[in-house]
Amino acid sequence: MSCVLLLFGVGLLLGLAASVPLAERNGFDTFHYVQRQAFFGGLAIVVMLLTSMMSPLVVRRLAVLGFLAAFIALALLPFFGTDFGKGATRWYSLGFASLQPSEFLKPGFVVVAAWMLAASQEINGPPGKAWSFSLCIAIVLMLALQPDFGQACLVLFSWGVMYFVSGAPMVLLVGMAAMVVIAGSVAYAHSEHFARRIDGFLSTDVDPTTQLGYATNAIREGGLFGVGVGEGEVKWSLPDAHTDFIIAVAAEEYGLVLVLCIIALYTGVVVRSLLRLVRERDPFIRLAGTGLACTLGAQAMINMGVAVRLLPAKGMTLPFVSYGGS
Repeated sequence: MSCVLLLFGVGLLLGLAASVPLAERNGFDTFHYVQRQAFFGGLAIVVMLLTSMMSPLVVRRLAVLGFLAAFIALALLPFFGTDFGKGATRWYSLGFASLQPSEFLKPGFVVVAAWMLAASQEINGPPGKAWSFSLCIAIVLMLALQPDFGQACLVLFSWGVMYFVSGAPMVLLVGMAAMVVIAGSVAYAHSEHFARRIDGFLSTDVDPTTQLGYATNAIREGGLFGVGVGEGEVKWSLPDAHTDFIIAVAAEEYGLVLVLCIIALYTGVVVRSLLRLVRERDPFIRLAGTGLACTLGAQAMINMGVAVRLLPAKGMTLPFVSYGGS
């Protein structure tokens, strides 16, 4: 919990720097986005504390209802969603805010899939592994059609981790990895959006006028201790400086030191969770907890990996740190 609160504090600190130029461009108050982030974060912490007091049965029931609502919302995105000019229909515009169903779907799916996998381990239990896999594939296909290949990979990864912990044969997991490679090849051949991202990643030259180019330059300029609080330039060039590329703002203004602290905080959350789950006897709690912790860690790793060009460009936020309510 301390690590989560510190990450939230770092997010507000970076928001003070990263979101000011965007607020000015959009005609809002200087700290408009920071105030909204503080409200969203405060609400999230209250929800987190209330959820932690619930019994596993209540959590499971609420997760099923939340998952069904998010699943239906995801299915209706092609008809009622918007792309906000970013080339992928991932949001509902509510006027005063936007809603991204996939962010609510991920934790809901993890809990529902964990319930199915745990039930399949019981004597004469249902075919939970087949059910959860079918559900996973349905979600992955809907996300890929947006297109949102990053979230699709994250959902597949979370199911794979839980399936592995529940005792999956290694041959099946290797087969799944091969299927992902084949699906990636097909997507590269038929999706211009996907191919452009991969080509940009594989290119030895980085276009300095792209988001990746600005982020790479900002990280290089930051060095070990950064250029100083408020002295960074990348926030004036990047439209997503307060969301997808907030780690570039951290690296430029505060240097490698803050980035390493952020990585350590995520590591603390994931490792502490897994160490606690090793002692857990209830298979449902063990599977759900492992899936949630690993999904959180993987999303943070993908976000930071994109910023330093270890991974192809992907519109994925940094949990607890990036601006956003979903």
